[in-house]
Amino acid sequence: MRQRCDRQGIERFLQNLGRRFTKPGRLYLVGGTTMVYEGFRRQTVDIDISFDVDDRDHSAFVEAVRDLKERLSLNIEEASPAEFIPLPSGYRERSPFIGRYGQLEVFHFDLYSTALSKIERGTESDFDDALSLLRSGRIDFAELTGYFEEIMVRYAVESIKQDPVEYRRKFEILTDMWLAGSAPGQ
Repeated sequence: MRQRCDRQGIERFLQNLGRRFTKPGRLYLVGGTTMVYEGFRRQTVDIDISFDVDDRDHSAFVEAVRDLKERLSLNIEEASPAEFIPLPSGYRERSPFIGRYGQLEVFHFDLYSTALSKIERGTESDFDDALSLLRSGRIDFAELTGYFEEIMVRYAVESIKQDPVEYRRKFEILTDMWLAGSAPGQ
């Protein structure tokens, strides 16, 4: 049984990975991992990551992650908001830099893409995460709405499993929650 992970566990994983994988690359913390790392939540079940390494180094990177997964008794999963939504333009440039661990540059995956994918999934905790990003000022509601409208053009035509009517309904739920919570005096 693997343990839940807090910010200290994520940091320990990053430090060990930076020592174990000695080639250049980019690592992105994704979803709940970002929420824990930034202090919006205390723990996560999985450390969700996305990565970009040279093709020649791919197997060494995967081997390093698998080794650390076992040694540190963590759930480490490859994940991306792209599994849920088309990514909005400029997402790479908006990915906040966290730090350098050995040769790895570590970022949060674009916070707008993160919020949009959480809205698409639409669980109560996903809405809470999107609202936390808004309340903290890490993302702006008007910009979020703009990126939502941008990806809706592609949403229905890129995958048969995506339902644009349902996604728009979920975005409207978030909008109502945001407007209710951002009223004066709240």
